[in-house]
Amino acid sequence: MPEWLQAGGWGLLAGSALLIGAAVGFFARVPQRITASVMAFGAGVLLSAVSFELIAEAHEQGGMLPTVLGATGGAIVYTLANVALARHGARHRKRSGDQQPSEDEQPGSGSALAVGALLDGVPESVVIGASLLSGGAVSLVTVVAVFLSNVPEGLSSAAGMRQAGRTRRYVFLLWTGIALISGVAALLGNTLLGGAPPEVLAAITALAAGAILAMITDTMVPEAFENAHLLVGLITVAGFLTAFALSHA
Repeated sequence: MPEWLQAGGWGLLAGSALLIGAAVGFFARVPQRITASVMAFGAGVLLSAVSFELIAEAHEQGGMLPTVLGATGGAIVYTLANVALARHGARHRKRSGDQQPSEDEQPGSGSALAVGALLDGVPESVVIGASLLSGGAVSLVTVVAVFLSNVPEGLSSAAGMRQAGRTRRYVFLLWTGIALISGVAALLGNTLLGGAPPEVLAAITALAAGAILAMITDTMVPEAFENAHLLVGLITVAGFLTAFALSHA
């Protein structure tokens, strides 16, 4: 199978977890404490993947300067885009409660939510596609980490969309589209970066890592700790250690 097609398949697989989470969040009435716990686990998984897979890989490929510049750039670009989207109603797109505005309350918020979901998912998928370039095999740790974190993201966001009055058609078309775009982003990450110098690959990997880290703290952590109970910190560490163990398996 061509490498670019493998990359697209892995990206689609990881993105499909958003649909699984969205189905649970939309149709089931999951207690917010459970949602917070699941989101905390997902945040821990991604934090570990950023630390031990993405940043470590970028540093090994290109050294400190491309890693620092890439991560900083990714965080800045994500934050600026997120600020713009927040002004149009997408500030609480990962929240499961009543924080998300309805279309009547803020016209255009549905489109902003869709763009926000895309902003959150693309960096992860690009890294999945690019991971095939370095060693000829996809980084299974990255795929698993993204898959595990996408479930609570889809769950929490879909639950909030339901409370805001979004239709089932809107919710599932959105997450189906994001899953498909995740596959395309992974494919493009593989094809467009093929033959790039190690320093460029390092900067791109770090760029995605910086964007993901900014996304975790801005959209996942607030939901995880909104209804924090005494076990939330422990659950976050459990997620972190799960991804850490996978990276050393």
